[in-house]
Amino acid sequence: MRAVVYQGFAEPPSLVEVADPVPPAGGVVVRVEATGLCRSDWHGWQGHDSDISTFPHIPGHEFAGVIASVGAGVIGWQEGDRVTAPFVFACGACPECVAGDHQVCRRQQQPGFSLPGSFADYVVVTDAATNLVALPLAVDLDRRQPRLPLRHRVPSRRRPGTCRRR
Repeated sequence: MRAVVYQGFAEPPSLVEVADPVPPAGGVVVRVEATGLCRSDWHGWQGHDSDISTFPHIPGHEFAGVIASVGAGVIGWQEGDRVTAPFVFACGACPECVAGDHQVCRRQQQPGFSLPGSFADYVVVTDAATNLVALPLAVDLDRRQPRLPLRHRVPSRRRPGTCRRR
C-alpha cells in the first residue's frame, strides 16, 4: 500500500510503498477514504510525543473509511461497513474501559503515534467492538472533493455552559 512516512523526527515525509496491514484478532483493517491533518501530527513529527518510538513512521489519526478486512473473532462488523474510530484505541478490558471511560484506558494505543496511522491506503483498528464507530450515509466519503478533518464536519453536541461565544 502507499503511505506517507518519515524516517526520523523533523525529517521530510515521503510517499512510499509499505506492506499491507493484516487485521489482528478482534480488529479490522479500514480502507482510508478521508483523513485529516491535525496539529498533533505536527507535534509527533517534531518529536514532542514519546509514543512515537519506531521508524519509519506513518502519521495520521483522524480518519474515516470502509472496512476492508475483518480479524478473527470480530462480531457485528463486516467488510464494506463505513466507519471511523476515536483517537484513543481502548483495550476494552481494563477497569477504566469496563466503566465506560475508554478515553483513559490503561493500555490505550493511538494510530499515528503508538501504531501506524491513517496517512496511508489502509489503517488497522484494534478491538473493533470497543473502537469502531459506524458512519451514517450522510457523511460523504468522496475523495475527489477537498475535505476538512472529519471532526470538523460531523455535528457534535456541546454541553450547556461550555464554549460560549462572547
